[in-house]
Amino acid sequence: QDINASMTNSTVTSKPPVTLRLVVPASQCGSLIGKGGAQVQVAGDMLPNSTERAVTISGTPDAIIQCVKQICVVMLESPPKGATIPYRPKPASAPIIFAGGQAFTIQGQYAIPHPDLTKLHQLAMQHPPFTPLGQTTPGFPGLDATTPTSSHELTIPNDLIGCIIGRQGSKINEIRQMSGAQIKIANATEGSAERQVTITGSPANISLAQYLINAR
Repeated sequence: QDINASMTNSTVTSKPPVTLRLVVPASQCGSLIGKGGAQVQVAGDMLPNSTERAVTISGTPDAIIQCVKQICVVMLESPPKGATIPYRPKPASAPIIFAGGQAFTIQGQYAIPHPDLTKLHQLAMQHPPFTPLGQTTPGFPGLDATTPTSSHELTIPNDLIGCIIGRQGSKINEIRQMSGAQIKIANATEGSAERQVTITGSPANISLAQYLINAR
């Protein structure tokens, strides 16, 4: 009734077709058919990592309202069978890494500075609830000036080390600059098919350097 009232009082004079998408347990989709003049399409495949299907309803607002009412009746008459694993969409945004007091979004092989997120991070640092365990100064791990540096070691196959170093060290210098970490590559050892790589810096610097190395 509230929806009907809001539609009646709406300034929109015409009622163009509308599409509504619902997420319904797959075990309850069998009885769903179009009623009230609306078109109902039930997806053939279940949504990723769930037991639910997408149900798309198309038609005029009036027809959709009647159709949703019918769907509610059907779902009440046919309870879900077995356990329902709800669909939880994964965020489509790029990974975010904080390093050197700045926020970066990862796009492909590059870390792109994100000024808006940097401002948000700076505001968050001013609030005690965001203080990580073991730190007395508000901030995120690896961002505070007093955060101690640490080292992490990787082993890289000899046939891949050239992609990381680049011509005259151009790639490794780029990774050092972007991540803010110190990166040392050990000399080749006779009889060994791998090279030791040592990354030194804050936890955030190390994480970013690892990502960039793996992206090569």
